[in-house]
Amino acid sequence: MLKRMTTAQHLGWWSTLFILPLAITSASYAEEKPAAAPSFRQDVMPVLFRAGCNSGTCHGAARGKDGFMLSLFGYDPKGDYFRITEEMIGRRVNTAVPEESLLLRKAIGAVPHTGGKLFDQQSEYYETLLRWIEAGAPDDDGEVPETVGLELSQDRFVFDKAGMEAHLRVTALASDGGRRDVTSLARFHSNNGSVADIGNDGRLVAHGAGDTHVFARFNRFTIGAEVIVLPPGKDFKWPNPPAANYIDELVFDRLQKLRIVPSELCDDETFLRRVTLDLVGRPPSVEEYRAFMTDTRSDKRARKIDELIADDAFADVWTTIWAEQLRIMGGNYAPVGTHIKAADAFYEWIRTQLRNDRPLNEFVEEMVSASGSNLINGPSNLYTMLIHGPRFQPKAFAADFSQVFLGIQIQCAECHNHPFDRWTMDDYYGFVSFFTGMKRKPGVEPREQRIFYDTSAPPAKHLVDSRPMPAKTLGAIDPVTQGGDPRQELARWLTSPKNEMFSRNLANRIWAQLIGRGVIEPVDDIRVSNPPTNGPLLDALSERLVQSGFSLRALVRDICNSRVYQLSAQPNDSNKQDSRQFSHAHLRRLRADVLMDSVVAVTGVERGFSGFPGGTRAIDVYPRVGGDTSGPHYGDQFFETFGRSSRATICACETKSEPTLSQTLHLSVGNTVGPRLAAGGLIKEMVTESSTPEEALERLFVLALSRKPTSEETASMLELLGDRTKDPKVYEDIFWGLLNSTEFTFNH
Repeated sequence: MLKRMTTAQHLGWWSTLFILPLAITSASYAEEKPAAAPSFRQDVMPVLFRAGCNSGTCHGAARGKDGFMLSLFGYDPKGDYFRITEEMIGRRVNTAVPEESLLLRKAIGAVPHTGGKLFDQQSEYYETLLRWIEAGAPDDDGEVPETVGLELSQDRFVFDKAGMEAHLRVTALASDGGRRDVTSLARFHSNNGSVADIGNDGRLVAHGAGDTHVFARFNRFTIGAEVIVLPPGKDFKWPNPPAANYIDELVFDRLQKLRIVPSELCDDETFLRRVTLDLVGRPPSVEEYRAFMTDTRSDKRARKIDELIADDAFADVWTTIWAEQLRIMGGNYAPVGTHIKAADAFYEWIRTQLRNDRPLNEFVEEMVSASGSNLINGPSNLYTMLIHGPRFQPKAFAADFSQVFLGIQIQCAECHNHPFDRWTMDDYYGFVSFFTGMKRKPGVEPREQRIFYDTSAPPAKHLVDSRPMPAKTLGAIDPVTQGGDPRQELARWLTSPKNEMFSRNLANRIWAQLIGRGVIEPVDDIRVSNPPTNGPLLDALSERLVQSGFSLRALVRDICNSRVYQLSAQPNDSNKQDSRQFSHAHLRRLRADVLMDSVVAVTGVERGFSGFPGGTRAIDVYPRVGGDTSGPHYGDQFFETFGRSSRATICACETKSEPTLSQTLHLSVGNTVGPRLAAGGLIKEMVTESSTPEEALERLFVLALSRKPTSEETASMLELLGDRTKDPKVYEDIFWGLLNSTEFTFNH
C-alpha cells in the first residue's frame, strides 16, 4: 500500500520550485542541500488548475469525469489529495515508477485521455508533477502559507490601434507576507475577445475599438484589468458638451477617453414622453403636453421632473418594481403564506413607504428584522413571499436575499467556492446561518402565518466537513454575536451607510430602471468578473444615495436632470456601436403593464382586472395564486405576450423587454387596441371638435406619440383622408396605425 509521506521542509513562497530546478553552481552545495519536494497545495494543485483538470468541464464537474473527481478549482485540497493518491493506489500516482503515473501519462497524451493532451513532457508542469511523485507524492506537513490575494502588473491598458500587444503578469500574495509570480500558473480570459484577447501566457492583443476587461484567476481569487482600444483616426475632437451634474462629468470623461461623441440633447417632446413614462408609467395627456410645450421657463424640465416625482403614481411604479423583486402574489386558494390578505398587506406597506419617501435603508431594515402576523405586519411577508412553500428553506432564502438586496449570487458557493467571485463556501454557509432559525406557524385567522425566529436552532453545516458555521456577514472574518435573533445584526450590517455592496446594488438598479441598462449588467449578477462599465459613475451614484439619506426620489431626480438621461436616441458616427457607455438614449420597449396603461390612457377605455377594483391600473396588478385568474401571467394573454414578470423567481430577467412577432400580431389583430377604438367615442368627438383635418391629425399624434406630425406625415395623412375628412372610420384607422407603431410601444 502506498505510504502517505509528508514534506519535511517548506522553503517558503520565494523558493518554492514550481518550475524547472534552479541552476546550482556548486555540486557540493547541491549534495548538502537537496531541493525540497514540491508542495501539494502550492505547486501541484496550481498545475492541475492551470491545466484545467479541476475545471467544471473536466474532473471538477459535480460528478467528476471518467471515474475521477476533483474539487472545482481546488477548493478541497485535502479531498483532492486523497482521490489522487489513495483512490487508485499505484495507478494515478506510481511512486515506484513515477513516469508511469496516469497523472502524468494522460496529461502528456501518452495514453488515451478524454481531455486530450494538456502539456508537453518537457514543460515545467510535467517537471513539477514528476518531482513531486519521485519524492513520494507527499502531502504538506503542517500549515502552508495560503494565497490571500492577487496583484497585476498593470490594471489598465490603452491601445492606440488594433494589433498592439502587452504582457500581463500576476503576483500571488501569501498569508506569511510572501509574494510569488504565478503568471505561468494562472488562467486568463477576456470578457470581449473582439476588443482584446489574452493568451495563456498573459499576452494581451488588441483587436477592435471598444473597452473590455481581462481577468486572471489563481487559487480562489480573480482579478481584472481594464482594456481600452481606441478607434482608428487621429481627427477626433471632443465637442465639450455642457454637464448638468456629476453624472454628466463622469460619463463624458469616460466617453472622451474612448473617443466617443455623445448624441445631442433630445427635444422637448421626446423628453416629456420619456420622463412621464419612466416616472409615472403612462404617456403625458394632451393637456400636459400643451402646458409643457408652451412653458418658456429655462428650468421647465427640472420642474416637470419634480412634479412627476411628487405624483403618487411614481410610488406606484416603484412599488411594482419592488413587488416583482420580492415575488409578491396571493389568492384565496394560495399556498401557505401567500393568501390575498397577506399580499395586500405587503403591497400596501411598500406603497406607503415609497409614497412617504422613506429612506431605503430603513425600508429594507424593517423587512429583514420583521416578525409577527403576516396579515397585520406587512414587511414580515418577506419570509413568506421570497420563497413560497409550506416550509421555510434557509439556503434558497439566503440565495434570493443576497441577489435582491446585494445583487450577488452566493448560491454558486454552496457546493464549491464561487468560480468567478470572491465568495467561499465558508461565506455561503455562514450567511445561510442567519436564516436557519426562521420559522412560520399558523395564526389565529385562516391562512394567517406568524413569523418568528427560533434562537435554539443550530447553524448551517458546511457541506465538505459538516462543521457548524455560525452566522457571519459576507466578507467578515468573525461571526456575529451568538444568542438572540441574528437578523437584527444582519439588518444593521446590510443597510449601514458603510456597506457599499448594498448602496451600489440599489444605485445600479435605480439607474437601470431609468436608463435601460445598469452600470453593471445584469443588475443582479454583481461579481469581480462582471465589473461596472464606468466604475467612478457607480461609486458616485452610490455615494449620492447614501448622502441623501437613501432617498429614492433624490437619486431619481439627479439622474433625470442629467444631460445623459436627456440625450437623444439618435446615434452619430462615433457612438452608433456603443451599447455600454450611455452615449445615447437606449430604445426600450415599454413594460407590459406600462404599455397596457398607455393604451388605456390614450383610448379612454378602461381595462378591468378580476379580483381588483374598477379603475385599477395594470401597474398595480399582482398575480393571483389559485382561482380563475391564477397562473404566472395572471391568466392574462397580454401580460404573457409582452413579458410581464411571472415572479416565478427573483431574477431581473423575469421582466422581458425584447420585441417579438407575437407582440406585433397581438396589437394588430388582438383584443387590446382594435376593440377599444371601436368602443370609445374618442375619435368621433375629436373629429367633431376639430375645425380642420390638420387639427384632428395633430391631436391624434399628440395623444398617441406626444408630438406633432411632421409636414411629410401630415401630407401623407391628408392624402389618405381624401374627401373623407369628417369620417371617424378613417381617423380610427390612422390612430390604429399609430398605436401599432414602434414609436408608441417603445420609450426613446
